[in-house]
Amino acid sequence: MTKTTKNTRVLIADNLPDVCEEVLKRAGIKTVTRPELSAAELKKEIKGYDGVIVRSRAKLTSDVLVSATKLRAVCRAGVGIDNVDLESATKKGIVVMNTPEGSTISTAEHTIGMIFAMARKLPQAHQSLKRGEWERKKFIGVQVLGKTLGVIGIGRIGREVVKRAAALGMKVIAYDPYISPEIADQYPVHKVEKLEDLLKQADFITVHVPANKSTRNMITRREFDGMKDGVALVNCARGGIVVENDLYDALVSGKVSGAALDVFEEEPPKGNKLIDLEQVVATPHLGAQTAEAQKAVAVEAAEQMVDALSGRGYRNALNLPVSSQDEFDQLRPFMDFTERMGSFLMQLTDCGVRSVSLTYAGEIAKKNMRLVTDSFLVGLLKPCVDEGANLVSAPLLAMEKGLDVSITTSSTCGNFNNLITARVKTEKAESYVTGTIFDKGDARVVCIDDYDVEAFLEGTMLVVLAQDRPKLVGSIGTFLGDRGINITRMAFGRREIDGKTISILIINIDGPTEPDLIAKLEGLNSVNSARLVRLS
Repeated sequence: MTKTTKNTRVLIADNLPDVCEEVLKRAGIKTVTRPELSAAELKKEIKGYDGVIVRSRAKLTSDVLVSATKLRAVCRAGVGIDNVDLESATKKGIVVMNTPEGSTISTAEHTIGMIFAMARKLPQAHQSLKRGEWERKKFIGVQVLGKTLGVIGIGRIGREVVKRAAALGMKVIAYDPYISPEIADQYPVHKVEKLEDLLKQADFITVHVPANKSTRNMITRREFDGMKDGVALVNCARGGIVVENDLYDALVSGKVSGAALDVFEEEPPKGNKLIDLEQVVATPHLGAQTAEAQKAVAVEAAEQMVDALSGRGYRNALNLPVSSQDEFDQLRPFMDFTERMGSFLMQLTDCGVRSVSLTYAGEIAKKNMRLVTDSFLVGLLKPCVDEGANLVSAPLLAMEKGLDVSITTSSTCGNFNNLITARVKTEKAESYVTGTIFDKGDARVVCIDDYDVEAFLEGTMLVVLAQDRPKLVGSIGTFLGDRGINITRMAFGRREIDGKTISILIINIDGPTEPDLIAKLEGLNSVNSARLVRLS
């Protein structure tokens, strides 16, 4: 369901083109641009905002995010996300997005430029000429034609580098344990199984991996020792991936003939001895610094923020298990329905759920079941946690509460295209609901605790168990009518329990409900129990 953006506020905490603010304002979102805030000022300022857009200067640390009481979404206008504490944001239920598309081409082109700059010693020759020198023999370079380029990481940027290097006549090999061979086969590259295989073959090596725990200090003295003599290294990804002291030693020893660095562990680099080396080409983090890329990431960040805050969905979310907006849109009917299933079951059983199991059958079993499961957890946990729950925080909240969550799939679903069965267990009881989504998106419950029914999970509902007797439905209808309560829908089912026929009535109602409604309803002849369930 699309939400209104009225009274929604977004802080632009970095310098971005004006088009970013323009896109947000056209969507009815109020914006404040404060690109020069200190960490202390940002911590104080962030309290009143629903969304924050950053570039690379502003740091959304755990200390800053603790003050973000309203914040629902963060968007990093760029690829890297090392200036946002992803774990802290996830615990607070804040969606974190980046914009990987906008700067992809610019960074890939910069990488190729750095390769040429090293191969032909262009910056050194330029400076020599500026000094009035004419030393052609000093700057003899190498051709890239026929050389082997090793690409570490073939995500979006890495793949664009592969295409351009292959067009230059380079032999391209790549290492990326997270990319399947089927994906790699779509590009002019040979995928190696081990990093060591790439290191010992490549004449040039370029790094295109994100900065995280698994990639920090990825290239150390050990890796340099395994490289070919005279190899050249490019890093246009992130500082900290290559150990700078070890690179310095490799350059001084001649093991590495040259390095082209656009990123550093400390930025701006202060007293970095790498920059003083003649064989190092260095630029001040210019990978995405083109007019086209700056505009593209600004627009992308603003549009993604609008979608996130208006409820349309999430693109490039880093703490949500969804790969694209199309996938999110396809799953939305299932997500909405399972969230209501979770809320329905929690209100039937109260807090105290110890385990949850979900079974997916039919078409839904082929889709992204994790996102649908997380939606169920949102509905289940919302009534029980003070901080609320959303798609980001629900899995962590479930883990913290010791909730056992299991998922199974089935290929059989009877006469339905899909079935979802959600079962919850408490210390005292167990209850389950089975539902389906029809082709037109209509969602129905088809079974509740062995009662075959066809009910709608919406609005305010009464769930009544009663002995199956004549005039049962009429007496309940009269009871509600006398209290000004209108019945909008009713579903009915029954089954044998210990030789007696017990009926279940799922009644959707309109109108005010008095505090003692359930007690009075349970006082009716034949009614065994009643529950009031409210679904948004």
